[in-house]
Amino acid sequence: MGEGPTPAVSEAFGPTVQGEGPTIGRRAAFVRLGRCNLDCSWCDTPYTWDWERYDPKVELHERPVAEVVAEVEAMGVDRVVVTGGEPLLQQRRLLPFLVAASDRGWTVEVETNGTLAPNADTTRLVGRFNVSPKLANSGVAAERAIVPDALRAFAALGREGRAAFKFVVSEPDDLDEVQAIVDAHDLGPVYVMPEGRTAEAVLGGGRRLADAVVARGWNLTTRLHVVLWGDERGR
Repeated sequence: MGEGPTPAVSEAFGPTVQGEGPTIGRRAAFVRLGRCNLDCSWCDTPYTWDWERYDPKVELHERPVAEVVAEVEAMGVDRVVVTGGEPLLQQRRLLPFLVAASDRGWTVEVETNGTLAPNADTTRLVGRFNVSPKLANSGVAAERAIVPDALRAFAALGREGRAAFKFVVSEPDDLDEVQAIVDAHDLGPVYVMPEGRTAEAVLGGGRRLADAVVARGWNLTTRLHVVLWGDERGR
C-alpha cells in the first residue's frame, strides 16, 4: 500500500450498524475523520473540530492508512462508513484508504455536509455519499451551509443512485426550508431525520414529522444508534 499521506483520524470503531439514512441497520465499521468547515450548534461530534472545548492533540491522530485498514479488516465487515467532522476536507489523505477498501471489496459510504464536491478519484471509489445540507436550525449561515456547485455535483450522483440527501429537522416548520433547498438544487432522494441525542427526542421528533414527510414524498429516518445506545461514543 505504501506509506502515503496519513489522515487525521478521530476514531475507528465497529462492527456496529449504520444508524441513519438509506442503509440504516446495515452492519458496518466506522472511520471518523477530524476537522470540519462548519460549526453546527447541535453537532454530536464536536470533539472532531471544536478546539475551544477539546484538545486536538488528544482527539486527533495522524495514523498510517495501513494501520487503519488493518483495524477495519479485523472487524470482518463489508461496509465502511467514513464520517467526521467533514471527511472531504481530507480527500487527498483519504484516497489510499479508499483504494484499499476497493481492493478488499468493501462498500464505502461517505457522510458529508455537502459543501465540498468530491474529486474524480473519490467519486470513483465511494459507493454512496450521504449528503446532509444544513438548515438554519444548525446556526450556520446559509451562505456557508449551502454551496450550489457542490450540491450540483451531488445531485448528479443522486440521479445515479449514488447519493442521498439527509436533512436534520428540529421542528415541522423546518420542512418548508428543506423543500426550498430540494427544489432549488434538484436533490433526491430525500431523507428527513429528527434532531436529537436521546431515544425519546428522536422518537418524539419522528412522530411529529412522519405524516408531513410522507405527504411530501420523502423518506423518514431515525437515528438508530441513538435509539439503541443513547449518546454513547463509538457506537
